Amino acid sequence: MSDKEQDIDLIVNHPKKALFNLSIPTIISLAFTMIYFIIDGIWVSGVGPNALAAVGFVTPLFTALAGFSNSLGSGANSLISRCIGAEQYENAENSAVHGIMLSVILTIVLTVGLLIILKPMFLMMGAEKVIEETMAYGNIIVGGIFTIFIPIMMSAIFRSQGDIKRATYPLVLAAAINLVLDPIFIYTLGWGVAGAAFATALAAMIASTPMFYWMFIKNDGFLKINMRSYKTNLKIYKEILVVAIPVSLEQFSISFIFVLFNYWISLLSGTVAVAAFTAAWRLVALGNTPVSAIGMSALTVGGVAYGAQNLVNLKTALNYGIKLAMVFSVLIVSLLFIFADPLSWMFSFSQNSSILAPPIADSLRILCFFTLLMPFGVLSCNIFQSMGKGTYSLLIIIVRAIVLEVIFSYLFAFVLGWGLSGIYWGMVVGMAVGSVMGYLFINYYLNKHKGYFKII
Repeated sequence: MSDKEQDIDLIVNHPKKALFNLSIPTIISLAFTMIYFIIDGIWVSGVGPNALAAVGFVTPLFTALAGFSNSLGSGANSLISRCIGAEQYENAENSAVHGIMLSVILTIVLTVGLLIILKPMFLMMGAEKVIEETMAYGNIIVGGIFTIFIPIMMSAIFRSQGDIKRATYPLVLAAAINLVLDPIFIYTLGWGVAGAAFATALAAMIASTPMFYWMFIKNDGFLKINMRSYKTNLKIYKEILVVAIPVSLEQFSISFIFVLFNYWISLLSGTVAVAAFTAAWRLVALGNTPVSAIGMSALTVGGVAYGAQNLVNLKTALNYGIKLAMVFSVLIVSLLFIFADPLSWMFSFSQNSSILAPPIADSLRILCFFTLLMPFGVLSCNIFQSMGKGTYSLLIIIVRAIVLEVIFSYLFAFVLGWGLSGIYWGMVVGMAVGSVMGYLFINYYLNKHKGYFKII
């Protein structure tokens, strides 16, 4: 049995081991990807609070773009995994080709469209005082959309067939290159906040080169990707988008919520508080990567199990994934809370940004609890996605983010008068309640639809 066949056998017959083996490299790669945010924030903060606030206004857009590209990857991952589970390997290969083509098309459309509306959008978000810095950063991020969409789709295709090394190593390389380029472009060349954006895009472009080689030139994976044989099949696009559209709506919903929170924070405490929230959230987002990585791995394991109509393996992907993610969550919350002060110093090392340290630490000591019960919601969403039920995943996010987090944040901050801390505690409580509700919902769904699965 070849290495590629062993990867498939592991996912099909050993879900716990597969989930663990897929998760650890994915955690590392996502952590390095999130270090993009940390590195940019640290170096940009040396320019001053206005530069960091500008990055904060662009962050929801960057998060939305990354989320949208990940949603396309999730749609392709789900469909390819289900085809593999059902032993429909030719359909899996064809689905992979359609996933790449879809990423290329949407990259072109989004780049052109966003460059047209970018400045009015940032002005509507309240970036008037830092619009020059915001546009300098935002234009380059939007112009480099292709460095987000194409590599993420290729990574999803590798991950769907259990080829986790090729799915993750280039992402680690991109973060390492970004680490080197940031100070050069920001300070040595004097490009400021624009240098940070350019370093991010260039690093991603360089690091994605091995993926192109493995997939299109060497082409020695379990699935054979042949772009020359591409023939449009609208049914395959539909199957990918059935998952991708709800997942992308989830990401846009979350980004919208952060635009709202940025506005509320600016209203309550000004741009310094926005900068502090931006820095603290980058650390929390880094802490969330193990949960997200385990969820992404569960998407592959769950998709294969659903394709094979194996309820036992599907529930294993859900419940073992939650247990594994909870171990990381408790550890991360503890570390962020205990080391809030030294972590805040990373964003306040210069004279221009020294005022940021106390508000960053205060924000982090509350926002770290956002991660605590997150595994229940994330794994529930990913298992729904693995079954091609993206609408149910979207429902969980809408209830959690748009309804519960917003309601609790407004209640605590404005009605009860807790101010800035009320927004943060509202986010924490909304995540906790919404995640538990999501877990109860998916268990109800699986018990109600037992008849679909084979008796093992």
